[in-house]
Amino acid sequence: MRITTTVAAAASIAVLSTSAFAGGMAPEVMEPPVVMEEPMAEPTSSVSPTYIVLGVLAALLIAAAVNESD
Repeated sequence: MRITTTVAAAASIAVLSTSAFAGGMAPEVMEPPVVMEEPMAEPTSSVSPTYIVLGVLAALLIAAAVNESD
């Protein structure tokens, strides 16, 4: 019976001591909500770089053809 009383006393002290530390005396810390921003897409040009390369190549071929005929 003495062991039962000791175990019951130890259990009640353990339960009461953990609830004493639950709240604490520190003020509450409110963290701001996390906002995920979507990355901005880089502006694209209206002309594809492929068309620019093809245009320059065509201009060079035309210039070469004009010079050969002279």
